[in-house]
Amino acid sequence: MKNLTLNMDNALSVCKAIANEHRMNILKILSHGPHNVNELSEKLGLPFSTTAVNVKKLEEVGLITTELVPGRGTQKINSKNFDRIVIDLFEGDIEFEKNTISIEMPVGEFIDVHAEPSCGLVGEHDYIGMQDDPRSFYETDRHQAQLLFFKNGYVEYRFPNRVPYGARPSEIEFSAELCSEAPYFKLDWPSDITLWVNQTDVGTWTSPGDFGGERGFNTPKWWGIHNTQFGLLKTWKINREGTFLDGVNISDITISDLAITENPYISLRFGIKEDAVNVGGINLFGKEFGNYRQAIVMNLRYENQK
Repeated sequence: MKNLTLNMDNALSVCKAIANEHRMNILKILSHGPHNVNELSEKLGLPFSTTAVNVKKLEEVGLITTELVPGRGTQKINSKNFDRIVIDLFEGDIEFEKNTISIEMPVGEFIDVHAEPSCGLVGEHDYIGMQDDPRSFYETDRHQAQLLFFKNGYVEYRFPNRVPYGARPSEIEFSAELCSEAPYFKLDWPSDITLWVNQTDVGTWTSPGDFGGERGFNTPKWWGIHNTQFGLLKTWKINREGTFLDGVNISDITISDLAITENPYISLRFGIKEDAVNVGGINLFGKEFGNYRQAIVMNLRYENQK
């Protein structure tokens, strides 16, 4: 799946181009394969001249490409360039972002795990090891995992600590796509998923269910629709005011409680507590599964000492 990512400065022309029913229908038709203008005109039920004008508009903003190909003579064939358009509505503060360390951790790069069935690792093209066998989490190609799941247990990662010596961490943020783990999928299947940072419990999110029945945007076609397809993107943020889950304060744990500068790495653990009310497991998604093209992302902000 090929994405077009836009910011607020360059999104307007694309938005204007697709704010038209005929052009949207052209993109739908081209999703099934290349067409020339005559073919598009027939399928749309529009005059050739009207179709050509709309094709030109889409071509001008780069959403489609027109190529000359041999056939009965030479003909112009139109192809779609992108599957998805993403608009970034965040206008970053340059000075603020300059002191931000961003690291994306593949879901298969864990350093510790305890997984109880149902459990498994899934790569982009096939299972890694055997389904429902905890030994699969120790396979040498586990680093290629794009989805991991277990009914009970935990998985732990270690991010490199790149805070400059003498600087002071001010905020740390983790985001990941995850959901509960049920046999096949079950929309009503709550699970209490807890996050630990440097062995400190920073809060629990109760996932409402295990989502399937419709394919995730990035989920490979070989992965059956009856299996888990996507999760929800959740963000934990810890700063001097406390811990926040998707912007809502959930804990009094602050960044000073995490002892970041005292450790050579930053530990992150997702798991189900032994005393959890809802033991509904975890699905954790990589870039090639689910609805969000990301793995586990850490953003760590710091201040230079004056």
